[in-house]
Amino acid sequence: MLETDAVLDRAASLKAAGKPFALITVVRCESPTSAKPGAKAVVEPDGVIQGWIGGGCAQPAVIKMAKAALQDGQPRLIRISPGKNEAIEEGIMDFGMTCHSGGTLDIFIDPVVARPQLLIIGASPAAQTLCALAQRVGFGVTAAFPGADRDMFPDAERIIDGLDISTLSGAAQIFVVVATQGKCDEEGLEAALGTGVNYIAFIASTRKAAKLKQFLKERGQDGTKVDAIIAPAGVEIAAKTPEEVALAVLAGLVLARRSAEIAPMGLGVERAGGSDAAQAIDPICGMTVDIATAEHRSDYRGKTYYFCCSGCRHTFDKDPQKYLQQAGK
Repeated sequence: MLETDAVLDRAASLKAAGKPFALITVVRCESPTSAKPGAKAVVEPDGVIQGWIGGGCAQPAVIKMAKAALQDGQPRLIRISPGKNEAIEEGIMDFGMTCHSGGTLDIFIDPVVARPQLLIIGASPAAQTLCALAQRVGFGVTAAFPGADRDMFPDAERIIDGLDISTLSGAAQIFVVVATQGKCDEEGLEAALGTGVNYIAFIASTRKAAKLKQFLKERGQDGTKVDAIIAPAGVEIAAKTPEEVALAVLAGLVLARRSAEIAPMGLGVERAGGSDAAQAIDPICGMTVDIATAEHRSDYRGKTYYFCCSGCRHTFDKDPQKYLQQAGK
């Protein structure tokens, strides 16, 4: 019970900090297993795990699938058993683990990914509509502008009366849209550049945006960052009304968000050289092992073999040729 409380406290702490993690729960077991139903753990993007959901190959398998779940945001139900079942139920990913304790574990992996954050600078009708739409598709919205209040932005998580946005906390994904539309355009753009965020979109015509970008450069702003401002903002849909403009801008945000998820900041482990050559297959259990971070390895006849855990390595060392023949090597 105390271990579960510690895991849940860690999950709550990570969620409050806006950091991604996967919550792991053992939902079923067949003895003998060291972990029992209800056992929980938290896995962070770098593979650090807190909690107990089984030893041997169970932990490496869970960490591997937790990282995958954090990459695509999709939960997984996995089964860790002594031998791979050809008649596995639909929706369950089966891991046949010869180094496992002999029982069966069904484990649910639930990714908790921080909401992308949208900062809207401006109080124009398009800004107010964008706030409502963005919140409904999963963005956490902060609205900032002199005089901004809850009546203007009822759906915003946070409202800043002014352009001092230095107190904004960092997040995995932050997007900025400047929707001043004629009121404090220069100040709004400078505030956006001050965030250091890569994605800044500006609701303006091409001609107006070009003039303001030149102004920003003359003011000493970094030319590369100024040129990176997306203007006109959004996807071209021939928008006319503030509501249509907001919809076009939102479409651009969604596109940028999903593109960023292909290689999100802080998620996963980068493989050496960006190649599958940095991976090896554990000859005992068949797990994929990252060579650069593998803790367990063994040399046999001039070749190095990598293992997910010490149990696999010890099994291999007893009779390497036997297991290499079984693996077809």
